[in-house]
Amino acid sequence: MAAVKKKFYELSREYHPDFFAQQEHAKQEMALQVSAEINKAYKTFQRTDDIIRYLLQLKGLFEEEEKYRLDAAFLAEVMDINEQLMELEMEPDSADLKLAGEATKQLLDKIYEDVEVVIENYKEDISTEKELLQVKDYYFRKKYLQRILDKIAQM
Repeated sequence: MAAVKKKFYELSREYHPDFFAQQEHAKQEMALQVSAEINKAYKTFQRTDDIIRYLLQLKGLFEEEEKYRLDAAFLAEVMDINEQLMELEMEPDSADLKLAGEATKQLLDKIYEDVEVVIENYKEDISTEKELLQVKDYYFRKKYLQRILDKIAQM
């Protein structure tokens, strides 16, 4: 992340639109476009989920509106948690809500453990497609669990 931040500042200074204010219109437009791309890239590299999505897209393993199928066992776990939350909406209980949140976080930690080595040790042209597909599965599972955690936070 330190290298990304350093490169971001370097490129931001080089292509900042203010430095092109006295240039011809085409160069000003180019500076605006490049600056926007630099900012977008930096924003992407701030969050692990965005990095995962970007990398999977780059490798042709992810489509924006993809309908990804998760395995039945995971969906059953998620359904159990969602059923607990529906009950808690009707009969609120802060202790049970806390337990549901902890169970969801534990499940999130468990699914991360399955791909931690792949994510932490990713190497371009060395990490395999099979490993990246495991990360993709993690990404979609995490999205499910994050929605549950968001719902718990609202409750």
